[in-house]
Amino acid sequence: MDKRESEAAAVKAAEEAFDRRRRTIGLFGAPILALLVFMTPIDGLTLAAHKLLAIMVLVALWWITEPVPIPVTSLIGPTLAVITGVVPVGTAFAAFANSMIFLFMGGFILAKAMMTHGLDKRFAYWLLSREWVGSNPKRIFLAVGLAAALCSGWVSNTATAAMMFPICLGLLTSIKEMFAANGREIHLHEYKYATGLMLMTAYSCSIGGVLTPIGTPPNLIMLGFLDTMCDIHVSFFQWMTWGLIAMVVYFVIAYVVLSHMFPADVDRIEGADVFIRTKREELGGWTRAQKNTLLAFVVAVTLWILPGFLSIAFGSTDPTLKMYNRLFPEAIAAMAGALLLFLLPVNFKERQFTLKWSEAMQGIEWGTLILFGGGLAMGGMMYKTGLSQWVGDLIVSSMGGAPSEVAMVAIFSVMALLLSELTSHTAATNMIGPLAITAALSAGISPVPVSVGIALSASLGFMLPVSTPPNAIVYASGYIPITKMIKTGVYIDFIGIACVTIPLAIYFVNWITGM
Repeated sequence: MDKRESEAAAVKAAEEAFDRRRRTIGLFGAPILALLVFMTPIDGLTLAAHKLLAIMVLVALWWITEPVPIPVTSLIGPTLAVITGVVPVGTAFAAFANSMIFLFMGGFILAKAMMTHGLDKRFAYWLLSREWVGSNPKRIFLAVGLAAALCSGWVSNTATAAMMFPICLGLLTSIKEMFAANGREIHLHEYKYATGLMLMTAYSCSIGGVLTPIGTPPNLIMLGFLDTMCDIHVSFFQWMTWGLIAMVVYFVIAYVVLSHMFPADVDRIEGADVFIRTKREELGGWTRAQKNTLLAFVVAVTLWILPGFLSIAFGSTDPTLKMYNRLFPEAIAAMAGALLLFLLPVNFKERQFTLKWSEAMQGIEWGTLILFGGGLAMGGMMYKTGLSQWVGDLIVSSMGGAPSEVAMVAIFSVMALLLSELTSHTAATNMIGPLAITAALSAGISPVPVSVGIALSASLGFMLPVSTPPNAIVYASGYIPITKMIKTGVYIDFIGIACVTIPLAIYFVNWITGM
């Protein structure tokens, strides 16, 4: 076992030990702390709000420490709220039928169809086989990142990383073989370019998720909180206007940092273009299933972005636009595209359609949907019981009574980032989102910029293998020293927040939403 493998084994053992202690402490400590909160007299809270506060403490700590699966904790919160008499059962579980759930579900089904029929690989190999890429290592570095980022805007970042991982391994093998043919032996575990390429892949998968509302769970979670707690609707098109800017600038920052820290030591990778061309040829011609999947995807995207163009052409108050939004909200657009997959035939004589329900079931991340519904449920109950107002006033008073919008966005963005580095970014967003929105409302500030700041920051988990699934996937290659991941992650995280997230949320988002 070499030094890099020993380091990886030591890190894994330390992570397992830490997780065990974390779960044990949470399992027993969270209920005790929740009881102490309930038994402590608190002025200004109704009995229902006080009960809900204790439940929130339990849920938040279990989301962080994970003594039970995160989706299970998401169901425990509404269940306890009913048992303790905080709200009726219909109110507690209404959020699980929120339209955002079906927007997510439709996105999952479309993404599963793209992966099942290889549409994602076809796009990735198409991009990597462009003439401008060739065998140039710097351009390959760029093209791999672009393919990962653009795919993960529509497909799960975990699935995108799993798809890109073997492609990167194949490219690195070509480098090793090229050096061997020239009499130079290299160890990829110690090769800088290998480290950089793997990190670029992981980071790009997370960065691409900010492009669309369905790109990563924190985006839809914050949009759901805005809708349920503030009655503010942010359209798919509106999100993409700042999502595109954020993705591009985050990507440039990551590319500059990684290409500088892990430069290639050759001008050409012999065999790289042959490897990509061979992989693309193996895909063969376009199948009927691929064409059908592309059609369904185009239908969904068209329905998602058309209101933006109608608003530009006719104005936001136009009756046609209002009718369209009533008939084709984002959730219906997603479901229309997804349901087409079960209606478009591949072989009608055999009654074979583009996607089977069994395949769709495998693509739907039920745990994410339950977590999303649980978060919305807790946020909605905070609003109904008056707990959100109390928490908001408490946060604002602790920040001096009149915090600026810059301070609000900066503080909650950093909180979301740091918590996302240590736990699920979905759970982190569920915890911080309601607090940030209530604080913004109490301070008389629009909740939209701080919500966008939290969603964007939650996707910047670059410092640790446990921060995101793409990090864990590429770290398993053994080509990434943990110290290098931490160092590059710190640079990109805080440059991104300071130079992109905060300015974008405060100035551009306010301008787009008119708030």
